[in-house]
Amino acid sequence: MAEGVGGVGNQGSVPERHIRFERLRNFRDLGGYVTADGGAVRWQAVYRADTLGKLRGEDWSRFLELGIRSVVDLRYPWEVERDGAVPEVERFDYVNLSIEHRPYDQAATSPDIDPWRYLADRAAEVTEDGATEIRSAIEHVADARGPVVFHCTSGKDRTGLIAAFLLTLLDVTQDQVLDDFALTELATDRLLADWRTAHPDKIMRWPYYGRAPAKVMELVLADLTTRYGSPRAYLTNRVGITEDTVARLRDRLLVQLPGEPRLR
Repeated sequence: MAEGVGGVGNQGSVPERHIRFERLRNFRDLGGYVTADGGAVRWQAVYRADTLGKLRGEDWSRFLELGIRSVVDLRYPWEVERDGAVPEVERFDYVNLSIEHRPYDQAATSPDIDPWRYLADRAAEVTEDGATEIRSAIEHVADARGPVVFHCTSGKDRTGLIAAFLLTLLDVTQDQVLDDFALTELATDRLLADWRTAHPDKIMRWPYYGRAPAKVMELVLADLTTRYGSPRAYLTNRVGITEDTVARLRDRLLVQLPGEPRLR
């Protein structure tokens, strides 16, 4: 059912980070990442994914087995209309928060530009334009009843930003934040194949479609540090994340590791 990386768990056996579906390409558990104060992110509590509109048949049954109750959809409303929301949306506490305000076409991007700087600059636009929606997405995770999943189309850029911000607020180290972002690289070939299937008459100009190297998120976090002093300061001062929200996130999503002292 699953593939890839495990981590430090809070169960009898280590859960799997990558949950395998037939149609979804990039569905992951954010559990197991270790925090600075001797805790770890709880397994099977918060997931990141590509579009849930693709869920069908056995995939749908597998998704329901995860017990997810809340869905944060980060796509444009026109993407939701085109590709569909999670099936039986009324079953879930569902919210559509489009954090990206300036659409762009990666497939048509010139191959001559610096790809990682280009992606980081697009992320910078999201961090400025979408601050209100980013706050709402994080608050929705903090207040979710039961397991929650957030997703965009490929589960890469918009989803990657929210994952990085959640892990940052939980005091997960930056190295782990970058590692989590880069795990999308394991799905790149399948994301590209899906694009070609969906657009048989189009030419892929950009050779970096579906890529998510750690360098991109490293640039994003460095840019936020330059502008705001740190990614955490950006989340506090620009996005408006309160200490109460952080406390709710920690209570919901963290467990204490055996033998590790709690520093706060």
